[in-house]
Amino acid sequence: MNQRIGLPTVSACGCCLSRRRFLEFSAGCAACAALGGNARRASAEASGTAAAPSKKLRLRVLYSLHGPVQEGPDWPNKGFDFRPVMQKIESVLREGCPDFDFLPAMANGPEAAAKIIEQDQAEGIDGYIVYQMNCWNRVVQSAAATGKPTLYLDFQFAGSGGFLVYTAGFLRQNVPNVGFLGSSNWDDHVAAVRCFRLVKEGKGVSDFAAAVAQVRRERTPAPGDLTCLPDAVALLSVEETLRRLKETKILAVGGGWPGIIEPLQKELGIPVESVAFEELNAAWEKADKDEAAAVADMWKKAAAVIEDVSPETLQASAAMYLAQKAVLQAHNANAITINCLGGFYGGHIHAYPCLGFHQLNNEGLIGACECDLRSTATMVLMTTMTQGRPGFISDPVVDTAKRQIIYAHCVAANKPFGPQGPANPFQILTHSEDRQGASVRSLMPEGYMTTTLEIAPERKTILFHQAKSVGNSLEDR
Repeated sequence: MNQRIGLPTVSACGCCLSRRRFLEFSAGCAACAALGGNARRASAEASGTAAAPSKKLRLRVLYSLHGPVQEGPDWPNKGFDFRPVMQKIESVLREGCPDFDFLPAMANGPEAAAKIIEQDQAEGIDGYIVYQMNCWNRVVQSAAATGKPTLYLDFQFAGSGGFLVYTAGFLRQNVPNVGFLGSSNWDDHVAAVRCFRLVKEGKGVSDFAAAVAQVRRERTPAPGDLTCLPDAVALLSVEETLRRLKETKILAVGGGWPGIIEPLQKELGIPVESVAFEELNAAWEKADKDEAAAVADMWKKAAAVIEDVSPETLQASAAMYLAQKAVLQAHNANAITINCLGGFYGGHIHAYPCLGFHQLNNEGLIGACECDLRSTATMVLMTTMTQGRPGFISDPVVDTAKRQIIYAHCVAANKPFGPQGPANPFQILTHSEDRQGASVRSLMPEGYMTTTLEIAPERKTILFHQAKSVGNSLEDR
């Protein structure tokens, strides 16, 4: 993916890994040109026909997305049809708020959004509702810049990455006219939209944003039973952890985020070595076919389910695991992170490394996605400190309706207590964004306290959160 927050677990991980089905947490805190649409949605706006006089508040509903049917790989997945979702949203809003006029439109970025907003000057638009349908389309920023009250809503999983990052930006900048909500309950959306009534009463945009925040707080349930199962973690001291970190090494295959390596080495003492795609691909091509077949057979026997993954794909993934181990051994390293999407889509590698990462993490080594060095270093540090417990990178989804955080990604171990601990069931599925390759869903145990964190050495900052694992989500987004 694009921007990402890597969040390894320290205690028994209660997180699921597939991009399609993810583990839910009880959270300690809840916190292009225009693409057109159906005839009902777009005819009046596109033709420039003057709107009929109305006493109702007129709200522009902007869907921030690539297109009505997704053509390329991204969250949620290639081929995803957003049209039924948009129809559902409009039905819910019109039924719940009959005193408003909703004018839907689609935009894939700031240019498309600007054209719609320019047309809105003649439409008498009173405010904006922006649904983040895909992760990184920058549309809400244009709506917020109008100064009109703007309600920012998350189409969860599919748009959550951008929703969280862009919302954080609004909060840091103290933008006064934006209210936000990430909820799986449609009634919460309706309650937030009703806050636009304050505009009709002559209240200011800050009153609108405050009202949305109050709706969010009031409709977030209280914490449930946070009693957790016993889980004694044998932690090393900070001094011993730092000493052992000097004996580790991270291999960064195919690039990496700029500005991370030097502070990572300076602050944590973890060496980082860059490796070209060519070296990994050569090791993949040289992998022993019989050994790869044996690894694939091991996975096949261990997996509870294998869905849409061919035997050939499984064996190619096993060969990639062997290649990763060979490269680690050649460089005397214990951690590897790969620019997997760039490598696969660019034709530099020919099998996803997800199952290889899964196996490495089960063995007490480190396999990490997307050449995310910050998260990889966090995994190295915490696996060292916990003497073998694995972490995994995730993209969080906040659901205030359930007071939960859902941690989602395409890789995790199924031995969350370490290589010598018990294994939980796992399934082998395709990589969700493009429905290709092989990835994993790990059904990790419920009832344990989990720790989510990321260390940002370049900022000298640690993000930290704890929550009780409460279940696994089967959402196919």
